[in-house]
Amino acid sequence: MHPPLVSILIPFKNTENYLPDCLVSILNQTYTNWEVLIVDDASTDASYSIVKSFAENEPRIKLFKNSGSGIIDALQLALSKSTGELITRMDSDDIMEPRKLEILSNNLTKHGKKHVAVGLVKYFAKDGVKPGYKSYENWLNTLTKSGTNYIEIYKECVIPSPCWMVYKTDLLACDAFNPNIYPEDYDLTFRFYKHQLKCIPCDTVLHNWRDYSTRTSRTQIHYAQNHFTSLKIHHFLDIDYNHRKTLTLWGAGTKGKLIAKTLVNRHIDFEWICDNPNKIGRDIYGKTLKNFETLTQIKNPQSIITVANKKAQKAIRAYLTKLEMQPVEDYLFFC
Repeated sequence: MHPPLVSILIPFKNTENYLPDCLVSILNQTYTNWEVLIVDDASTDASYSIVKSFAENEPRIKLFKNSGSGIIDALQLALSKSTGELITRMDSDDIMEPRKLEILSNNLTKHGKKHVAVGLVKYFAKDGVKPGYKSYENWLNTLTKSGTNYIEIYKECVIPSPCWMVYKTDLLACDAFNPNIYPEDYDLTFRFYKHQLKCIPCDTVLHNWRDYSTRTSRTQIHYAQNHFTSLKIHHFLDIDYNHRKTLTLWGAGTKGKLIAKTLVNRHIDFEWICDNPNKIGRDIYGKTLKNFETLTQIKNPQSIITVANKKAQKAIRAYLTKLEMQPVEDYLFFC
């Protein structure tokens, strides 16, 4: 039997300095039954010419120009042109490890549909990887090694955008990249979660993730923190919100206020607690803030926790465990 065809979706814009390394890393894959659907999103540098030269020498690379605007439109176009049974995504400024497609496809076909194959990632940068990204890499890889990515889905994106593989039928069932919701990688992760695609554990670094100052996730407004918070609350209300419980919001910082305002605007009732003595008792958006001890008086709470301090989070988790409360069902960390 022939191994299944893997379709690799790649949007690109002004990445002329990195595209050759990216495409060579695909050409060097040990798994050879692949096609690249690569879409130019209005590049103004030599990116299109570079990809065109590769495509002229390699029929598996299929080059298109974005008929719309932005990454999501480009991904929609690439997906519409794909013919593979398996789908993965790649960023045009990153580098695949040689066995990436082999390991992802083997894991996926072994476990079958309703699964998502993931792999470990490694950041690299010309001037060194900053501590925040290294911390995210370690956190993400710890989840991936055990396949428990979803347990902290409301903290950060738990599936790296360029290091997953699914059956095309499952991706279509998730209605991927449709509608235009940014950040698209985090939105897709929530779609995998909602449709109960199980993450397959992996302990091998498969993807090299390049960091630099002009990277899209650093410069585009779609990837600003307020977009992440709005996306989290949108999917929480759709997937995990329990109407039979009393929704309880922890924290009155920037994230807490954004979530509170969203809940008020959507006419969703909630209790609001915090540990800041200057805010306890105050009225914000028509809600009176109460102290943390109030939690024991709230009937059947489901808590959204926006407290960012790691030490405080650990204390909160221990406190909730003492109260015999369970993650997701009874509480979720939103940062």
